[in-house]
Amino acid sequence: MSDASAISTFSFAFSVTAPIFLMVLIGMALKRLRMITEEFIDTASKLVFNLGLPTLLFTSSAATDFSRLADLNLLVAMGLMTLTVFTLTQLTARWHVQQTRDEGVFVQGAFRGNLVITGLAFCANAYGEQGLAIAALPVAMTVVLYNLLSVYTLNRSLNQGNGKTWHKTWRGILRNPLILAIVAGFAFNGLGVGLPSVILDSANYLGQMVLPLALICIGGALDLKQLRRIDQAAFMATLWKLILSPLLACAIAIGLGTRGESLAIIFLLAASPSATVSFVMVQAMGGNGKLAANIIVQTTLMAMISVTAGLWLLQWSGLV
Repeated sequence: MSDASAISTFSFAFSVTAPIFLMVLIGMALKRLRMITEEFIDTASKLVFNLGLPTLLFTSSAATDFSRLADLNLLVAMGLMTLTVFTLTQLTARWHVQQTRDEGVFVQGAFRGNLVITGLAFCANAYGEQGLAIAALPVAMTVVLYNLLSVYTLNRSLNQGNGKTWHKTWRGILRNPLILAIVAGFAFNGLGVGLPSVILDSANYLGQMVLPLALICIGGALDLKQLRRIDQAAFMATLWKLILSPLLACAIAIGLGTRGESLAIIFLLAASPSATVSFVMVQAMGGNGKLAANIIVQTTLMAMISVTAGLWLLQWSGLV
């Protein structure tokens, strides 16, 4: 590849990641300047989760060519990658944590990515509405898988497993507005009825607001003091999340014959930093919240380098 081509591919990769992390940095700055508060972040996050993202996912699922969403290779790649990373980190967690109670926190931080906000933002910035449409089904499936595996590993290490917890998890999954929006969008798409332009236009307005607002909230919620606690558990979880997970997902997808936009989407989803909801879940179950927060901060900040480099390598190799 010529120097000009290498620069061109790097420019594309950087153009995908830089705006995402600029919004996160803006959120950090606004919180430091006290222009946004914890109350604002909490309210805005609820608005994003319960209205903004469901609307975005519904319209992208309902208004796009359904045949493009039926690529089972994407589901297989994300599913196998998630299960493999979960299994391997579960088996090796005791090597990296000092207390057995922290094993579940480490495992969740290593396999559970922030697909719904950061992952979708990557896909939308790279390929627009088409990127969101391709990502919708893998995201829906993986979010369900994330919840089940997270409850299992945290219950296992914290010795809190019981039937009520599993019942609550299933109920939460079935009531999850993101999953409901995607299912409704696919059902509407299957009917073959086009969405009215007024709904599409309104959804577009909302979509232009929701992802930047979500990223600002992530930035405002980050605590950079956590970077002082770079221990073995946080480092290994970051390595699994940002390097090994996307490598594994891409290897599976390439083996299945996936190329082009679909491969890039798989990479962007698999390479997303650890989910912020991981911290909330750990705190609620009485786990090591400091370790969970440390993993989130490290993966979120370091993902700008890892995602840019990975996407550039895929472009440079001609696979995307």
